Amino acid sequence: MKTVIYCEHHNGKIKKSSLELLSNAATWGTEVHALALGAPGTLDGLAAELNEYGPHAIHFAEHAGLAHYSSDGFAKVVADAAKSLGAEILLASVSTQTKDFLPRVAVKLDTGMASDCTALTVAGSNVQATRPMYSGKCFASVDFSKAKPVMATIRPNALGMKAKKAGSATATKLATDPGTIRAGVKEVVAKAGAQNKVDLTEAERIVSGGRSLKSSENFKILEDLATTISATVGASRAAVDAGFRPHSDQVGQTGKVVSPSLYMAFGISGAIQHLAGMRSSKLIVAVNTDQNAPIFQKADYGVVADLFEAAPKINEEFKKLLQH
Repeated sequence: MKTVIYCEHHNGKIKKSSLELLSNAATWGTEVHALALGAPGTLDGLAAELNEYGPHAIHFAEHAGLAHYSSDGFAKVVADAAKSLGAEILLASVSTQTKDFLPRVAVKLDTGMASDCTALTVAGSNVQATRPMYSGKCFASVDFSKAKPVMATIRPNALGMKAKKAGSATATKLATDPGTIRAGVKEVVAKAGAQNKVDLTEAERIVSGGRSLKSSENFKILEDLATTISATVGASRAAVDAGFRPHSDQVGQTGKVVSPSLYMAFGISGAIQHLAGMRSSKLIVAVNTDQNAPIFQKADYGVVADLFEAAPKINEEFKKLLQH
């Protein structure tokens, strides 16, 4: 079985979620091919990072038309690469980018695609996946028996990072033609400090706040806690709608779907839309003054308390633990 993994990169580094997928593929016993797209001369530095997870081959699709993301160009190039490489399995991590262009790849390859999978196993020619349905109220087992190639996107942190497996693959350049690009995406303004911030979808720990924080300034309480435990700050839709946090920090069905090892919710009631975005977290801690808040039904640990009192105390306890 030949497995091709689309490896997304940003600021000269492969995204952690793509490396997570590569590390798992290395344990499946299939022939693993890593694929990255970009402008000429921008991809060479990625080979060493990809080789840390032992792919059998690394392929770079380079073209001036790939300098900036476009659904047209990326879909055509990935579909062409899958065909030329003889991919029997084509995988990618879930991201804003892959949500946009991979369904187009599936159409070009005349195959189906299982999106946002929370589990994936590959044993020989048998591929099985699990994905949520109806906002996570139930989970479906996906049958790929008639799919050629098998296509799926995997939720970041769902499979877990496996041990590194050093490889020595030499990157090969693919003949690349993105075709006619009708519209592209170009970042013209970058938020200060954004390069050093772990994206919510890839964060191992998340500290989220709701409208109960009352202002954007009060999120400093959660930012301090997040700094202590090396977490990323998130927010509910209510907090975002109130202008306390940007939409890029929103966790939920209309925001970002996350699967961290630790999810801490402060002042979040737990509306179904929010639960749909974080219910696959490994460990959930909730703090709310309402003991009947729905979030407590999903929480592993719940604290009925005022977040303005609880959050600083939790932060102090974490600091004590980290000192030892």
